[in-house]
Amino acid sequence: MLRTVNNLRNPLSSFSPSTESPSAKTAALASITLPPRMLTRKAKVFWAAVFLVVVPVFFQAPLVRSLPWLSLALTGTWLLAGVSLTSRATTQLWGDLLTGFTWTWLAGSLYWGWLRAEPLWHLPIEALGFPLVLVLLSRGQGRIGSYFFLGSLFGTAATDLYIYWTALLPMWRQVMIVDPEWVPVLLREAATTLQTAVNFSRALLIAIALLTVGLLPLQSQQPCWWAFSGAVLSTLIVDLLFLTSALCF
Repeated sequence: MLRTVNNLRNPLSSFSPSTESPSAKTAALASITLPPRMLTRKAKVFWAAVFLVVVPVFFQAPLVRSLPWLSLALTGTWLLAGVSLTSRATTQLWGDLLTGFTWTWLAGSLYWGWLRAEPLWHLPIEALGFPLVLVLLSRGQGRIGSYFFLGSLFGTAATDLYIYWTALLPMWRQVMIVDPEWVPVLLREAATTLQTAVNFSRALLIAIALLTVGLLPLQSQQPCWWAFSGAVLSTLIVDLLFLTSALCF
């Protein structure tokens, strides 16, 4: 019996509370949850590009419908912020990316503010910054922002192609002009239209194209290509969110 009691005491006597500080535990947790590859410069550019495509959809969309002039005026704010950040060596990369985002914001403000009922104008308006991007690239300037813009434009073109391919243009116009209470009804009709083998196959082809174009540039070591990939791949996220909302209505 005494031997048993001693055996029970020995583990307890050898136990000592951890002296590791909270900051050390936090650092250890961060090293587990954030692999080094996600902290590289190009990875940060990728995630920033995803953020600049996905998040503004939920911020700009309601803003531009109710206050289109305010949305348009914010273009100047983004541009000034981008130029300011670009002028500093430590933030040049982020200023470059924000400047490229400015052209997508400008196009979104113009189209969704005043021309949203005309689907054929969507892609031309979204491409307004294309000539400027070509000029910048020809001069070797603004590569990260320009590639982000081109990735966003490619994603927009792929989405519009699917809408044309599935004959949803008339429904697009109706959604943009009807009273808000009728929008869920139209979205349900659109979702029903898409639930066919042919349209599913077309959606699959578009998704494969976006995945291919979005993933291949990630083999590059240049951050500009990661900005392009982030913009292209985030198109899939936005499209899936809209499809899910249509199916849930």
